[in-house]
Amino acid sequence: MTNAAKAIERLVQIMGQLRDPETGCAWDVQQTPRTIAPYAIEEAYEVADAIERESWNEVADELGDLLLQVVFQSRMAQEKGRFNFADVANLIADKMVRRHPHVFSNDEQDTAAGQDLSAQWEQSKEEERRARNEHGALAGIPLSLPALLRARKLAARAARVGFDWPEVDGVIAKVHEEMAEVEAEIASGDRAALADEMGDLLFSVASLARRFDLDPEACLRQANDKFSRRFGAVEGHLAQKGLGPSDCSVEQLDAVWNTVKAQEKAKST
Repeated sequence: MTNAAKAIERLVQIMGQLRDPETGCAWDVQQTPRTIAPYAIEEAYEVADAIERESWNEVADELGDLLLQVVFQSRMAQEKGRFNFADVANLIADKMVRRHPHVFSNDEQDTAAGQDLSAQWEQSKEEERRARNEHGALAGIPLSLPALLRARKLAARAARVGFDWPEVDGVIAKVHEEMAEVEAEIASGDRAALADEMGDLLFSVASLARRFDLDPEACLRQANDKFSRRFGAVEGHLAQKGLGPSDCSVEQLDAVWNTVKAQEKAKST
């Protein structure tokens, strides 16, 4: 048994002990697939965050937390006779082999087909969706995905069947069109209509990001981090003068913000 197999077996056994109704942990025993499902999403985000910060020791730790969610769900399924961790591992292993015939097949035709990897991957996924009786170009895109990520996937899937602008100028024009509609609903005072148009604007921005092979979620996270960093610097500047943001006018805050922004740009050049 390899070190990896031993480590996995140890984790699976630990989860079995934690879920033991008589000798296990009360909290772990009380959990259901639904109650811990949100933790899987949270842990995945923490993995992504650690990777973006290039904190590699933290990445290893967060990947362990994410793996725990897989083992936890697998254990609960095993208790109900649905599947176990080995089934999960075998399913993904089989899927990887199936989606990479250019690597695992001895067929020369499959090996040659590997030149168009993206098309091959999508064809394999489409066959899997049909096997699950999921039909339609947008089938199989999870509702629980973060909204911007789901928007990107919806637009990409629609584009594969020809529902897309031939040039990026069309997407840019759509963003401007949606922005104008947002402004019109702001003027009208209709909040429901404003929410609808705001959603259309965000969807069009996600579509624009897709055209440049950008992840809109990652773009927004980067913008959030930048805003947080700069606002913290603004607070630091004000604190040196014994002030807080609430002590200043909007004009004063804007001036300090521009100073911080200029300093950042100067450091990056």
